[in-house]
Amino acid sequence: MDDKYITIKELADLKGVSTRAIRLAKSKYQIQEIKVKGGKSFDILLSSIEPELQEKYLNKTTELNSTCTALIPLHPAQNLPNKANEIALARLDLIREWQKFRTEQRFRTKADKEFLDTYNTGLLYQNIFSKLGTISIGTLERWKRKLGNTTDYHLLLPNYNYSTEFRTTLTDFEKQVFLKILLHPNKFSVGKAISITKHILAKTEQVNISDITFRRYANWFRDNHFDIWTLARDGEKTLKDNVEPFIKRDISKLNVGDVLVADGHKLAFLVQNPFTGKPCRASLIGFLDWRSSYLCGYEIMLEENTQSIASALRNSIINLQNIPKIVYQDNGRAFKAKYFTQTDFQESGFEGLYAKLGIKTVFAKPYNARAKVIERFFLEFQESFEKLLPTYSGSNIENKPAHFKRNEKFHSQYFKPNYIPTIDEVKKLIDNWLEFKHSQICPNDNSKNIKEIFATREKIKIDISKLDYLMMSQEIKTVYRNGIRFLNTFYWSEKLYGLKTKVMIKHSLFDLASIRVYSIKNQFICTAKRVESTHPMAYHLGEAKDIEEFKQKIQKQKKLKNKTLKAIKKFLPTEDIRFIEEQINIELTASEEAECSLPPPLPLNPTSIFKTNFEKYEYLMQKGCTNQNDRTWLKKYKESEEYKSIYE
Repeated sequence: MDDKYITIKELADLKGVSTRAIRLAKSKYQIQEIKVKGGKSFDILLSSIEPELQEKYLNKTTELNSTCTALIPLHPAQNLPNKANEIALARLDLIREWQKFRTEQRFRTKADKEFLDTYNTGLLYQNIFSKLGTISIGTLERWKRKLGNTTDYHLLLPNYNYSTEFRTTLTDFEKQVFLKILLHPNKFSVGKAISITKHILAKTEQVNISDITFRRYANWFRDNHFDIWTLARDGEKTLKDNVEPFIKRDISKLNVGDVLVADGHKLAFLVQNPFTGKPCRASLIGFLDWRSSYLCGYEIMLEENTQSIASALRNSIINLQNIPKIVYQDNGRAFKAKYFTQTDFQESGFEGLYAKLGIKTVFAKPYNARAKVIERFFLEFQESFEKLLPTYSGSNIENKPAHFKRNEKFHSQYFKPNYIPTIDEVKKLIDNWLEFKHSQICPNDNSKNIKEIFATREKIKIDISKLDYLMMSQEIKTVYRNGIRFLNTFYWSEKLYGLKTKVMIKHSLFDLASIRVYSIKNQFICTAKRVESTHPMAYHLGEAKDIEEFKQKIQKQKKLKNKTLKAIKKFLPTEDIRFIEEQINIELTASEEAECSLPPPLPLNPTSIFKTNFEKYEYLMQKGCTNQNDRTWLKKYKESEEYKSIYE
């Protein structure tokens, strides 16, 4: 305001007097003389007039500017391009320099010509010339009239159209045809959309539009309407993932173990199928603690199903040593199965698994990858673990290694794996990688690593047997004479002896040394252990371990036979039982007499009665020696290497 001058008329309006009165009282104010058409005049310094008149002038100016802004919304500086403001300021500077040059010259016309000739060379005011270019005297006069007695550079803004629409020569009809093709869900390329548009327009009008005109409009539309572009070409999921703003969560408000995030991941490498022995891609089901990013537990199965999810949750609860409050999981079919989400199981006798454990289930929305934080874990798992394995086969066709493709003889010769790891071997490798992973800095707390954050969890006592009952994979099997056949081997327990029926087994591929056996009505029967094969010539070619194993199995067979003989007594009359006992005694007596009538066997060779020296030794130790030959044979047998290897 210190350098602000107002005209005589403006001061007269403020005071409510005539301009003549102002001219007569000019000595009261500080003035500056100006040249006007027909003579001289003066302007009054605003700061030299009465304070109340200054305030009145400023208030009036503010109201006027507000009104102009409402009526003409194109001129506020914040809504204009920077280039327009630069041009307006350059015009104002040029007018000031022109007026200053004029006051120093005697003849105005000659001064104007001299000023413009010098300016238009581009040497006098180079910065202004770079923005405005050459100027005529008529243009300067027009700008001066627009500016009037003010210094508001907005009055000198270029008369451009400042709307947000792209300036193009395309008509509305041409834009409509072009966008209809460009925004098609088949996602035509810009070049193909241009050629199709020109072909359509050629049938209705003469087309003289260059390809660059269409391409510029397409680029502008994509950059300024990216939401419409994405939704039309890629769909709602891409719009949600790439355009819509996301919600930032404060993970620090969670405690370790409060929320486990579950999801399945198709392994990108081959493992041995435990049922067929052939290579296959299994699935890893994992439960990740949201607060610490610690993988609490996982399970490897051939497909994502309720059993594998249950087994993974079982492992997670055991490692967590607590029951999570919430399980946040995928919306896949296996996760939403009846076995997990419903609590009314009157038909099958079960309760919902999560409800029985006091866990609340929360399902992610369909196609909402942002909500599944475990996806980041699986991405790092693929990059830093799966790609290091020799059986890595890629997660899809695009990233499949060359040696798994057709006609790649070189890669097949040098890189194709010749060994497929088992699930047990893969589990050991994953556990080693998890040791490395959990030693990294926690993404939710940069002050500690993942393992340290996980160690702060609250622990309770977990009944593992209860988890075994609820969460191990189950199948229906038949009991045979050697037990239950599963994974090309037998599982046996003495409690299965005498059963010839259907049973339900529960197992985990992480521990195949034993299985748990239940009746069809879910009554626990026993834990059956895997049956190991016996050396075919244990006493002659086997080691001490083989001989002892064979001995134990022989004793078990005798024990089970005696159990059957005792059990049958309650099903027969007393006379029949006495008859059976007499028959057994007669058979044993006849065997002893037959043995005594034969010549004594060689000390270390099988006899005609007993298949092995071990059997005769067991018989003599049970019945006792009845003659000198047996005593002599027994003494020599105790001095033999066979006796020492078995009994000593």
